Amino acid sequence: MTTPDGTDLLARARELLAAYPVVDGHNDLPWALREQVAYDLGRRDISRDQSAHLHTDIPRLRAGGVGAQFWSVFVRTDLTGDGAVSACLEQIDVVRQLAARYPADLRLARTADEMETARAEGRIASLMGAEGGHSINNSLATLRALHELGVRYMTLTHNDTVDWADSATDEPRHDGLSAFGEEVVREMNRAGMLVDLSHVAASTMRDALRVTEAPVIFSHSSARAVCDHPRNIPDDVLAALPANGGVAMATFVPKFVLPEAIAWTRDADANMRAHGLHPLDTGAEGMRVQRAYEAAHPRPVADAGTVADHLDHMREVAGIDHIGIGGDFDGTAFVPDGLSDVAGYPRLIAELLGRGWSESDLARLTWHNAVRVLRDAESVSDELRARRGPSIATIGQLDG
Repeated sequence: MTTPDGTDLLARARELLAAYPVVDGHNDLPWALREQVAYDLGRRDISRDQSAHLHTDIPRLRAGGVGAQFWSVFVRTDLTGDGAVSACLEQIDVVRQLAARYPADLRLARTADEMETARAEGRIASLMGAEGGHSINNSLATLRALHELGVRYMTLTHNDTVDWADSATDEPRHDGLSAFGEEVVREMNRAGMLVDLSHVAASTMRDALRVTEAPVIFSHSSARAVCDHPRNIPDDVLAALPANGGVAMATFVPKFVLPEAIAWTRDADANMRAHGLHPLDTGAEGMRVQRAYEAAHPRPVADAGTVADHLDHMREVAGIDHIGIGGDFDGTAFVPDGLSDVAGYPRLIAELLGRGWSESDLARLTWHNAVRVLRDAESVSDELRARRGPSIATIGQLDG
């Protein structure tokens, strides 16, 4: 990738990422390890090339210029109640195991300062985000326990509406947040856990922005004006981020960035169900079925330019201080051309350089904005803890 004057944009991108590496908002490696090898890390040694099985390993994280990763401690919504809590704890455990197994490369991080320390040490800061409010089983005490274990954001829903918040991809039941859902947001603010609004309905986004006292994030969502999928962020919500201080992290999932991919993915998901598989199954059989379908029905292909179109729009509406990157690697069967794994970030940065983004702007996109939003949430938490104790409200008390 070169400019008319011969500038090597990919080389410039790599130089930039060496100084200001990517903070990626969402990677589903923990769930892939559960699905593929039941957490047997000896069978998926990520210090070696795992491209036959995974989007993610340490050599490719290094090649991609990743300096901090929010590992998703995701739980599928067909796990409910205490089973969802236990599965979330197992996901947390495997992230901690990974950090212990690869200490030269990974460093657990709970704070913005620890992210900066990891960068100074040349290690990849490893943070955690719980994907789906069903993981707390309607318990604020469980929410606080997850925070104590190092979880630094919670996505309020996944693909299904929960007892207190509407999802973007399910039937609404609360017109956004219920009263208990609002209390969840307040308690996340007090604890210092970022409120993640990816996956939630637009009504839930607006309710959360009304209630929150701390900045929010979208850990892996793109612009609805560019690709009209309910998982993406409407412009009025993007425009509200400067006042809130939050950060929207553009995702790479083709059906969220390329309009032509929406219907194709819907049919591919139906094919998975017809084979008795969950559409998010990333095990060997799930991937075999997906690849066979793709071979018979060629899919519309996104690329780095497709993602850059979203980032251009998000910067225009929300401002450069309120955007980031959340690839969703190992959480999707299909990826854009040129962004096929975690080594691909330099291609996206080169694309943006070619569009005239300054190095200062790109440093905010990749590193500064994500570190700042966590630091701001920590400051709000300090203030709130000084004013009020932990909430003991229950969903029965608030929602009846």
